[in-house]
Amino acid sequence: MNRTQPLVLGIESSCDETGVGVVRGTTLLANTVSSSMDEHVRFGGVIPEIASRAHLDAFVPTLEQALAEAGATLDDVDAIAVTSGPGLAGALMVGVCAAKALAVATGKPLYAINHLVAHVGVGLLDDRATGKQQALPENLGALLVSGGHTEILRINSITSDVELLGSTIDDAAGEAYDKVARILGLGYPGGPAIDRVARTGNPKAIRFPRGLSQPKYMGTADEPGKHRYDWSFSGLKTAVARCVEQFEAKGEEIPVADIAAAFQEAVVDVISSKAVLACREHGIKDVLLGGGVAANSRLRELTGQRCASAGIRLHVPPLDLCTDNGAMVAALGAQLVMAGAEPSGIGFAPDSSMPVTSVSLPA
Repeated sequence: MNRTQPLVLGIESSCDETGVGVVRGTTLLANTVSSSMDEHVRFGGVIPEIASRAHLDAFVPTLEQALAEAGATLDDVDAIAVTSGPGLAGALMVGVCAAKALAVATGKPLYAINHLVAHVGVGLLDDRATGKQQALPENLGALLVSGGHTEILRINSITSDVELLGSTIDDAAGEAYDKVARILGLGYPGGPAIDRVARTGNPKAIRFPRGLSQPKYMGTADEPGKHRYDWSFSGLKTAVARCVEQFEAKGEEIPVADIAAAFQEAVVDVISSKAVLACREHGIKDVLLGGGVAANSRLRELTGQRCASAGIRLHVPPLDLCTDNGAMVAALGAQLVMAGAEPSGIGFAPDSSMPVTSVSLPA
């Protein structure tokens, strides 16, 4: 196996995107994604069974397109990497079974990859505009914000040492966006809808709660509270629902734009403030923002402002590499190959709650 510039095929199926990417070393050759989002719209959220069936239908065409774009065949591939967790159990199973079948049929080594760490690994891909090779700074922080996860990480080694500093204790930020969008009648997916409507609203019109920001949860730098770097969005969602009910009870028109703007401000305020706090108190000078909610304009703006004020450099991958995709899986797989890591084999099972501290599954 070529461990210097390996050609790695990456497979992602943790939620509603079927992604296949091809990477040679740190160079992205193909990133093909088939989304089943339109099939979930009428339900107001992702239906696991529908997502799993969509992966079955989309996998072969997506694989063929990715290989064609990369100008490669399965024989050319040095290794296969697949998301083994976290994610929806049924959806993960489709991708893992497909990857195992390919590994058995071709005799290629298979690496079981952590979906969350892969979001960070995408930052190692060559800059597509300049072709310049990129490197992850030492003591890097990663702020991952998506429909299923909201976490702040410290990356000591992208292949072997990832530390969880803080996470949501209930809803993820993207999940809260979807639920609030449903309350406001804005449809699914909620993130883009609320971001769009919020631009015409007043974020100061209503003061919504910032979860886990009270002193009893925060503590101090010397004696940190249990949830100093954690988030909670379930109470915020309930506050929005109660606010809407109050307007309805009075027979008044619901100020959707103002509520959307105030809700969004509450989310991005607490995410950015706690992320910057965690980075400052751990000496982190660089932070990568990833996950689907990284596309949110206000999150990018406020996080950028607060990072700059704290002397922290913010890195944001291209938007098509922030959402779930096969390129990020291939990128992390290539790093493991180049680091000399042993393949996972085919005896592993997908793990829907795979901890972020497990970069890949051992053989």
